[in-house]
Amino acid sequence: MEFRPCIDIHNGKVKQIVGGSLRDRGDRARENFVSARDAAYYAEIYRNAGIRGGHVILLNGRESSRYPDTKRQALGALAAYPGGLQVGGGIGEDNALEFLEAGASHVIVTSYVFHDGEVDYGRLRSLSRTVGRERLVLDVSCRRAEGEYRVVTDRWQKLTGERVCAELLDRLSEYCAEFLVHGVDVEGKNRGIEKPLARMLGEWGKIPVTYAGGVHSYEDIELLRRLGRDRVHVTVGSALDLFGGELSFEEIQRRVSAPL
Repeated sequence: MEFRPCIDIHNGKVKQIVGGSLRDRGDRARENFVSARDAAYYAEIYRNAGIRGGHVILLNGRESSRYPDTKRQALGALAAYPGGLQVGGGIGEDNALEFLEAGASHVIVTSYVFHDGEVDYGRLRSLSRTVGRERLVLDVSCRRAEGEYRVVTDRWQKLTGERVCAELLDRLSEYCAEFLVHGVDVEGKNRGIEKPLARMLGEWGKIPVTYAGGVHSYEDIELLRRLGRDRVHVTVGSALDLFGGELSFEEIQRRVSAPL
C-alpha cells in the first residue's frame, strides 16, 4: 500500500466535496472544505514529503465557464511538482499530451472512453497508443446499483452498464498502467470505506489500484490494507488535516509505510 494524496479543484478552488452531489448545471457541489491556498501549495507539500502518484482532479466540465480557472490551478500544481502528480478530469485524446507536457506523470481518463454506457474499445486503444499505456490511468469510479458496483462517468453523474469486476479490470488493464477507483456513494461522507469493493480490488491486484472514498479514521486505513491485501493504495480527502479533517498527514504516511 502507498499513500496517494489528492488535489481536487472545483470552480478554480481546491476543495473537498461530497462526490455524489456534483452537478454540471450551475457548477454546484456540496462542500466539505474550501481552501484559501492554491493547488501549487499542496503540490509542494507532496513534493517535499517525497510522495509520488497523487492525483489532481479537475471537477468542472470543459464546457463550464469556470473550467479555465480550474485548469490554471491544475497546471500550477503540475508545474510545482513536475513528474510527481497524475491529472484527470475532462481529458481525452485531444488534450492528454498537453497535460503530460505540462508535467503530469500520467493522465487519468474515464468519460472519454465510454459511449452509450459501455467502454468504447476503439477510443481506448487509440488513446492508449497516443499517450502510451505506461502513462494512462483509467478511472473506474463506481456506485452501487442493483446489488453491484457500476462505473459512473461525467463527473460521477451518469451510471453506465459496466460492472466493476475482475473481468472488466482484466480487459481494461491491457491499455493502462493503473486504475483509480472512487467509491462514489461514500465519497466525502466520512462514514467508512466500501468494504466489498476494497476486497475485490485486493483480490484482483494485477496492476496498481488507488482506492478513494469514505476513509475517516486510521482504522479505515488498516482495514483497507487488510481487505486490499496490501496491494491497494489509499487516498484520504475530507478527513485529512490538510483539508480541515482530523487525520494527520504525517501519521498517515507513517502508518502506510509500516509493515503490515
